[in-house]
Order: sequence, then structure tokens, then C-alpha cells
Amino acid sequence: MSAVVYTNARIVDPSRGLDENGTVIVKDGRILASGTDAANQGAPEEAEIVDCLGHAVLPGLIDARVFIGEPGAEHRETIASASRAAAAGGVTSIVMMPDTNPVIDDVALVEFVLRTARETASINVFPSAAITKGFAGRELCEFGLLKEAGAVMLTEGHKTIASPLTMRRALTYARDLDIVIAHETQDPELASSGVMNEGLFASWLGLAGIPREAEAIPLMRDLMLARLTRGRYHAAKISTAMSAEAMARAKNEGVNVSAGVSINHLALNENDIGDYRTFFRLSPPLRAEEDRLAMVEAIRTGAIDIIISSHDPQDVDTKRLPFAEAEAGAIGLETLLSASLRLYHNGDVPLLRLVECLSTAPARLLGLPGGTLKPGAPADLVLVDLDAPWLVREADIRSLSKNTCFEGARMQGRVLQTMVAGRKVFTA
Repeated sequence: MSAVVYTNARIVDPSRGLDENGTVIVKDGRILASGTDAANQGAPEEAEIVDCLGHAVLPGLIDARVFIGEPGAEHRETIASASRAAAAGGVTSIVMMPDTNPVIDDVALVEFVLRTARETASINVFPSAAITKGFAGRELCEFGLLKEAGAVMLTEGHKTIASPLTMRRALTYARDLDIVIAHETQDPELASSGVMNEGLFASWLGLAGIPREAEAIPLMRDLMLARLTRGRYHAAKISTAMSAEAMARAKNEGVNVSAGVSINHLALNENDIGDYRTFFRLSPPLRAEEDRLAMVEAIRTGAIDIIISSHDPQDVDTKRLPFAEAEAGAIGLETLLSASLRLYHNGDVPLLRLVECLSTAPARLLGLPGGTLKPGAPADLVLVDLDAPWLVREADIRSLSKNTCFEGARMQGRVLQTMVAGRKVFTA
């Protein structure tokens, strides 16, 4: 494996609070040195020298919520196609959701994901597993065996567990195994037939709305159960100001909880739905602008820990329908970094904090390798021109499905190169 030296780089490494110009040296798949003084070590023999021209070197992004069709819906996305899309977006590790057919709720399916990833993926793929068998919300899966097989997180994917007793038992069981329970909260009865955020705009469009309380009520229940059980609880995807406030309160009380937010809920609001644009049909739905601003503030203050793409491929047959009949979900691996950089360019979130939420924090939360440029760490990194303009075009999308919220959007900040374990997996 050849050595690579990145010179004249802006090194952004939240794991060390580092944002400085310097050199990154990669050898044998690991970071040999990085920082202002790294050049003093000298380049390894026959190393490739890459002049970064002042562009940023970041630890590779870790996307903790990625939905993939394999097994069962390979026409929407395979592990191989998702890995190509991820590499182009600077994502070096993904956590794959168990929403497959069949559901990933036993050891054999965890092993299938890991084996397929080894054979076909160019990035790191970490499987998650279901909390309950078949997502039925009743019988718990074998958490210990699933963790031993390689599952890094337990989640019901898009589902919400209705029974507080089942959730209490899951948190207690997972606590003893030191594994995270990640839960997406939406009360099915309150949400009912809603398809977008409840409010004036939904009334104008004549669409049924989903109130903010449909997310907040089960979330608050879960936070109380996390306090009761002392389990490791992660609110997988929140979208409202009241949810962010609930998370901040729980954290201030010392409860062992964390939260994620989709980039869609940081960059977009309900007005983007416009004239019934189904690519903006999401779950949870795009909220009001005040909720979007609350999400940005929660990222800045730490009430929310990580940013995810919530990559959820849907094909033409499920998206090219009337808004109320279309499936919820949008792809996002290729645009995660560039869309997040809007917050940096707008002055809303410092770059160091932004990279922490995209890389260092998810690695820390789930105990994954990566998320750092420290010497000795795996050489999972991305070279980014933070200012380069580009246009999101359907023809350029590497995912098998094309349902992006950012079709035709102008971005500022583009990936130039992605490296995984010292191997270049993408070059612009």
C-alpha cells in the first residue's frame, strides 16, 4: 500500500480541536502524522505528494442512518451503489438500517450485510439490527448475539415502538450490553393520514398535516424511560423545536441520551414543497422555518449531536405519484457534506463543530473507528474544496434512485478526493 503526503492543507480535526494549515501523511492505511509539524517527519520513500492548494482535509464523514434496498429491493439501492454514492460525497462509513426484506433481525442477516460489503463496497459498512423481531414491536431480538455478529446499533428503522414496556425492556437489555438504542418517534395515531407538517401551508395545499406533537410525545416518553433505565438512548431523527428543547432538558439532567437530525431538516422547510413536489415528501415532514432554525441552533449548542443524510432511496413508481400517495424519503449521501456546508458559509455553525457532527461525534457515539486524523487512526479522510460551486444534476447522481431534495440546487463546497484505509475510492 503506497504512502501519500497531503501538503499545504487546511486540517480540520474536531477530535483534537484542530483547525490549522499543515501536512497529513498516510502510510500503510493509517495516519502517520497530521498537523503543522507533520512535515518535519519527512515524506516516506516513494510517497505520492498531493498539494492541497489550501483546500481542507477532514476526517471521513460517518453517516449513521442509511437505508439500502439490499436484500429485497435491490432495484432501489444496493450496498455497492450506495458505497459509490457515499464515496463521491466524502462519506467513508455508513450505518445501514435494518429496513430490508427480510428485516435484519437475526445473526445470519447481519453476517450477510458484512459479507456483501466486504465483496462489493468501497467504504466501511456497519449494519444495525432490529430491536424487535420483524419490527412487530413485541418480542425483543437477541441483542447480545446481534452485537457479537457485528451490529453496531439497534433500531426499528422507520417504525416507532408503541409499547412503553417493550421500550423499557429494550433499554434495560441494551444497557447491560452497552449498545445504543436508536429510535425514530412518530405517534401513528396522531400522525394518522398526515403527509406534511400541520399548519397554514398544509391547509393552503389541501393536504392532511402531521402535528409536531406526533414526534414530541413519544420522544418525551422515551427520554423518561432512558432516565428510568439508565440505558443509552439515541433520538434517531428529530425535527421540531419542542423536541430539541426536550433533548436539552434531558441532557442537562444527566440522562444518557443523544440525538440526530437529517440535513434535509437543517437546509429546507415546508415551503420547499411548493407545488406538490413529492421529492420533498419526507418522514418526519419538513417543518416550519422556526423549527428549522431551532434545529440549526441545537446543532450549534450541542442539544443535537450528529447530522445524518437519512438516505432513503425510492424509485419512480413510488415517487411520481400525487403527493399524498407518494412514499416518504429522499436520497442524500452525495449531497450530505455540501448541503451541510451551507450552515458554515452562512455563518450559522463553525466548521469545526459542523465536521464534529458529521464525523467525530457519530464515531464516538457508536464506538466506530474513524472520525479523527490523529496519528495511528485509520486513513479515512476527505479532501474538500470548501468554496467550489457545483450544480446537483440527476444525470450525475450515482445512487440507483434519483429522489434527491436538492435536484437543480446550487452548492458551494465539493469533494475532490475520498480515501478509505489509505486507498483512494473517489477522485473528482
